[in-house]
Amino acid sequence: MTTTLQDCRALDAQDPLAPLRGHFALPPGVIYLDGNSLGVAPKAAAARVADVVTREWGTDLIQSWNTASWFDLPQRLGNQLAPLIGAGKDEVVCTDSTSINLYKVLSAALNIAREDSPARKRIVSERSNFPTDLYIAEGLCKERGLDLVLVEPEEIAAALTSDVAVLMLTHVNYRTGAMHDMAAITAAAHAQGILCVWDLAHSAGAVPVDLNGAGADFSIGCGYKYLNGGPGAPAFVWVHPRHASRFWQPLSGWWGHAAPFAFTPDYQPAPGITRYLCGTQPIISLSALQCGLDVFTAAQSLGGMAALRTKSLALTDLFIQLVEERCAGHGLGLATPRDHAQRGSQVCLTRDEGAGVNGQGSGAYAIVQALIARGVIGDFRKGDGGTGRHKDILRFGFTPLYLGFEDVWNAVEHLRQVLESGEWRKPEFNQTHAVT
Repeated sequence: MTTTLQDCRALDAQDPLAPLRGHFALPPGVIYLDGNSLGVAPKAAAARVADVVTREWGTDLIQSWNTASWFDLPQRLGNQLAPLIGAGKDEVVCTDSTSINLYKVLSAALNIAREDSPARKRIVSERSNFPTDLYIAEGLCKERGLDLVLVEPEEIAAALTSDVAVLMLTHVNYRTGAMHDMAAITAAAHAQGILCVWDLAHSAGAVPVDLNGAGADFSIGCGYKYLNGGPGAPAFVWVHPRHASRFWQPLSGWWGHAAPFAFTPDYQPAPGITRYLCGTQPIISLSALQCGLDVFTAAQSLGGMAALRTKSLALTDLFIQLVEERCAGHGLGLATPRDHAQRGSQVCLTRDEGAGVNGQGSGAYAIVQALIARGVIGDFRKGDGGTGRHKDILRFGFTPLYLGFEDVWNAVEHLRQVLESGEWRKPEFNQTHAVT
């Protein structure tokens, strides 16, 4: 049965999460499908940041470390984030970047694994994992004389051998939106004595996560995607309590000291997750992130992550259905799993190679640029030129906090028009920008 624009408007009218859209400063005329890359600004963020700058910093100056509780902001935000990822109280801190936090936890995980079994000399990860994760792991392997083994998703189980120290995976793949079964994979790794590090950059705030329930060992993630913390927002780090006080993390800065204002010349790590802090914290950025987390706190009364997940699946189901109904015959394929249990909160489309301008490439980049010019903002991820299994990706993120069903219908209508008119062939849409 064909879904109409009127059907979508009816779904929006019945949506219990619709009031959450009012928390965000969405530009008029924009359908924003890139929240999996940079989330929309909460309306409260501008005033909050201005207050930090003009009053807490500008007037109260250094006193604000105490009077405005700047000092414990990483821990307070960590506790606010914890329910979204299945973590307990005082198990998470918001700090630094995803890459830096990954270096911390991967170093600690290797120390634990190799203390228990020195023969373990491998890190296993997915070949299509986000590159920064692979770069950090590659650097640590070179530093310690270890091997980084990259496999396809279907090869993970066979790669869990007795010489592996750490399995490092991203829960939801950034290219395809495919989601791993965290509990099952963690159990399989633990059965072989392997520790698990999970990157939640495309999961936190998008899909329900239960780190403690899955028995995970370490986890990191960013604050600027689905958590709506702003460009370059602080990331977060979680360590299972069984590991948290076992080793120092390698960036043993003064903010992770047990008594930073004792100013002792030797390092004494703070207990638990606080030792995963490093230097003085970015208070303005953390304050902006708090505005994003506050929306999730407001969402708790509307059903929380379970309700957000239900809507996310409904939005992505509708997008897939409408693309296949209305954009058939234009070389589009689906890279994202149809199975709900295997899908994150994004839909990734492929396009046949040779369908681009003058038969070169797929034209996927130009199609995305033509959509952006119309106010439908997604993004593009480059494939391997048609030589392997990874094609060019038209990537669309669905953030149920601020997207509706009419947005989905209109986005697909714009896509249909771009494809049918050949609008994407215009030269201006085929000029590559620095950020794609």
